[in-house]
Amino acid sequence: MPRAPRAVPVWLAHPFRWQRLPVPWPAVVRGALCAGPLLGAGIATGHPAPGVLTGLGSMMAGVNDRPGTRRTGMVHIGLPALACGLGTLIGASLQSAHAGWWTVPALCAVAFVSGAASVAGPVRSTAGVQMLATAVLGAGMPLPGSPWAKSLYVLAGCAWLLLLRLVLRSPRPPGGPLGGERAAVAAVFDALSDALAAVGGEGAEPARRRLTSALDRADEALRLRRLTDRLLRRTVRTEEALLAERFAAAAALCEASVALLWEGRPLPAAVAESPRRFAAALRTGEAPGRLSAPANNSAARGAFDRALLAAAVVFARSEPSPAYGAAEPGAVAAVPGSAAPSDRPGRIRGFLDRRTRRGRDLLGPAARDYGLRVAVCIGASTAVALLLHPVHWYWLPATATFLVKPDLGPLFSRTVNRFAGTVAGVLVFALGSAVLPGSWWPALAAGIGGAVLPFATRHFALQTSAITFMVLAFVWVGGDPQAAGERIADTAIACGIVLVVGHLPRLADPRRRIAQRAVSALRATEAYLRHVLAAEPGAGTTAERLALRRNAYHALGQARTAAETATAELLAARDRNPDWPAILTAAERIVDAATAAAIRIDHGARRPSPEEAARLGEALSAMAAALADPGHRLPHLHDRPVAPVPDCATLTDVAAELERMRGHTGAL
Repeated sequence: MPRAPRAVPVWLAHPFRWQRLPVPWPAVVRGALCAGPLLGAGIATGHPAPGVLTGLGSMMAGVNDRPGTRRTGMVHIGLPALACGLGTLIGASLQSAHAGWWTVPALCAVAFVSGAASVAGPVRSTAGVQMLATAVLGAGMPLPGSPWAKSLYVLAGCAWLLLLRLVLRSPRPPGGPLGGERAAVAAVFDALSDALAAVGGEGAEPARRRLTSALDRADEALRLRRLTDRLLRRTVRTEEALLAERFAAAAALCEASVALLWEGRPLPAAVAESPRRFAAALRTGEAPGRLSAPANNSAARGAFDRALLAAAVVFARSEPSPAYGAAEPGAVAAVPGSAAPSDRPGRIRGFLDRRTRRGRDLLGPAARDYGLRVAVCIGASTAVALLLHPVHWYWLPATATFLVKPDLGPLFSRTVNRFAGTVAGVLVFALGSAVLPGSWWPALAAGIGGAVLPFATRHFALQTSAITFMVLAFVWVGGDPQAAGERIADTAIACGIVLVVGHLPRLADPRRRIAQRAVSALRATEAYLRHVLAAEPGAGTTAERLALRRNAYHALGQARTAAETATAELLAARDRNPDWPAILTAAERIVDAATAAAIRIDHGARRPSPEEAARLGEALSAMAAALADPGHRLPHLHDRPVAPVPDCATLTDVAAELERMRGHTGAL
C-alpha cells in the first residue's frame, strides 16, 4: 500500500507564503515622491547628509503607509515617526560622544525597551522596531551634523510623507470628508454578509474573525474622528452623528448575527445579502432597498430581524435621533425595543479593560522575555560588527533589528527571507550602479524602491529587497560606495546570530511567548461571560455588553496571532505546551455561545441561577489561572467535569467548550 505523502512542515512552508492584497496605488505614488526626490534635493544642493537623513525618515514612514482613513494613517505613521526621531537622537548622541564599546550596552538598553514594546500592540511594536533601527543607524552611519539636527531631518522626512498622505489619497467616496470612515463602516456590513453566507460551512469561523477585524477598524476610525473633533473643539456635524449612529446599528446587527453564526444552520441568500445593501447605501448615498422578509422561527432569527429593521430605520433618517445624544462611536442605536442609547459606561469599561490589560502585559514575563531576546541579539551583533568593521559596523545590528522581534513573524521564516531579500537587493543595486553611473542614479534608485515598498508589504523577502535597495543608495551618497558587497556577508552573520540567540531555551519557549496573551484573552472572555449571566434585564446593559464582547474578541485575536506565529517556528516544542489554537478556538466559541445566550435571555429565555453562572465563570477563571501558572493544579478544574446547564442549550455549549478546553490543557 503506497504511503501518503508527508505534509511539508509549517516552519518550512511559511517562508513561501504570500499575502494576496490589492495594489495600493496612492501609496505607490507617495512612495515614489518621497525618498528619491528628498535624496535628489540633497545631492543637488550639495548637502547629501540631510538628503540621506530625510530620505531615511520617509522610507521608515513608507513602511507604515497602509490603507485606512487619514486619521488612522496619521496615528500609524506619526507614532513610529516620533520613535524614529528619538532613536536617531540617541544613536547620533552616541556617535558624537565617541562611545566606542559603550555603544554595546547603550544599544542593548534601547533594544530591551523595543522588545518589551512588542506586547503593547502592533503600532507601538512598530514604533519600537523603528526606534531601535534608527538608533543603530544614527550611531553607525558616519554623517556630519549635530544629534538634534539629524533627528529633525529624519522627522522632516517622515513629515513629508504624512503631508503627501493628506494630499495624495484615494478618491473620496460619496460623503465628502467622511469618505474613509464611511468606507470602514461599509466594510463592516460587507464582512457581516460574508459571515452570514458562510454559516454552516467550513469558512464560518474565519469569516467571523474577519468581521471582528472590520469592526475594530471601523471603531478605531470613528473614535479617532471623534477625538480630533474634541481636540479642535469642533461641533459634531449632522453627517458625523448619522455615520456614528449607523455604525451603532451595524454593531447591534453583528451581535444579533453572532447567535445565527452559533446555531450553524445555513441561511437563505436574501438574509446574507441584506447587510450588503446597507454597505451599498453607505457608498452611494441611496436607500438600501428591499431587505429580507422576517421569519421569527427562533430567538436568534427574531433578534436578527429586529436588528435589521432597526438598521433600516436608522438608514431612513436624514437627521440623527435626538435620543442618540452625542452619537459616540459604538453606541447602541435608539430604536424601538433597544436599550438606552448612551454607551458611556461601556466605553469607559472597555477603555479601562484595554489599558489594564496592556499595563499588565508591559510588566509581565512576556515583555521581559521579549526585551531580553532583542537585547541579547543586538548586543551580540553589535559586538561582532565592531570587531569586524570598526567604521561601517551598523549593517549587522540593523539586520538583527528587523529579525529578532518575536511578534513580527516566525524567526526561521524571517531569517530565510531576510537573507534572500538582501541578496536580491544587493544584486539589483550592483547592476544599477554598473549601468547607471554618475551622481544622480542613487536618487532614482531610492525613488524606485520607495514606489515598490507599499506593494512589497505582502512578502518579507520583497520588502527586504526594496529596503536594501534604498539603504544602499543612502549609503552610497553618504560616502561608502563599496558597501554593497560586504552587506551579504554581514547579513549572513546577523542571521546566524539571531537563529542561535532566538532559539535559546528560555527565549524560545512558546509558553512564555503566548501564555500571557492567552490568559489576557481568557480573562476578557470571563468578564464578558459573567456580565451576560449576571446582568439584570433592563436598560443600560446592552452597550456595556457590546463593549465587553468587542474587548474579548480583540484580545482573542491578538492571542491567536501569537499562537499562529509560534506554530510556524522551527522549534515549536508542541509536546511540552498546550494546543494554543484549539484553546483559543474554544474561547471564541464561548464568546459566541454567550452572545447567543444573551439574545435568548433578552427574548424571554430562562435566566441561569446565580449558582450556575458562578460555576461557569469560576471554571473559566480556573482555566486562565492554570495557563498562567502550570504548576498550580486546581482540583475543581482537573478532577471535576464542567456540568451542562439545564434548559439552556447555549450555556450547555459553554460548559462543553470549557470541558474541551480542559482537555487541550492536558500538557500542563
